[in-house]
Amino acid sequence: MEMEAETSSKSSLTNRLQAAKRRSGKSYSQIAEETGLTNVYVAQLLRRQAQLKADTVPQLQAALPELSDELLHEMMRPPMRSYDPNLIQEPCVYRLNEAVMHFGESIKEIVNEEFGDGIMSAIDFYCSVDKVKGVDGNDRVVITFDGKYLPYNEQKSEHMVSRLQRQGD
Repeated sequence: MEMEAETSSKSSLTNRLQAAKRRSGKSYSQIAEETGLTNVYVAQLLRRQAQLKADTVPQLQAALPELSDELLHEMMRPPMRSYDPNLIQEPCVYRLNEAVMHFGESIKEIVNEEFGDGIMSAIDFYCSVDKVKGVDGNDRVVITFDGKYLPYNEQKSEHMVSRLQRQGD
């Protein structure tokens, strides 16, 4: 029951944040330019998928003056990062997921070849969406994933802090 209330509360808050953005007439990219954030991070903030940091409040307030102190305060709380599982049915999200799944194995092989056995962080991570003209003059979508490389560690028992602390007791 508590999770349902939190989901409902998040939905209500997100609706209020999205309404403030719509009334501003600004795009995510315009707000990003005014705040120094990426356009995807601005969208994450306004969907309560990221936490607004105190240092960024003045820039966001200047970009979206309609945001009340109450909304800004809520945005500074750690968010419940989640997604609606039905989101995959939305065609743009479906195609993005399809592209990652289609190219994923090749991307993984190149990451391993270039960096070694590891992954890209989704926490120390930047993402942006840009619009460019292709060589044929058609609009193209450029999505940039910029994540810190995290190597897998060999799991030596001598490096397990929890085991070392138990032995010292």
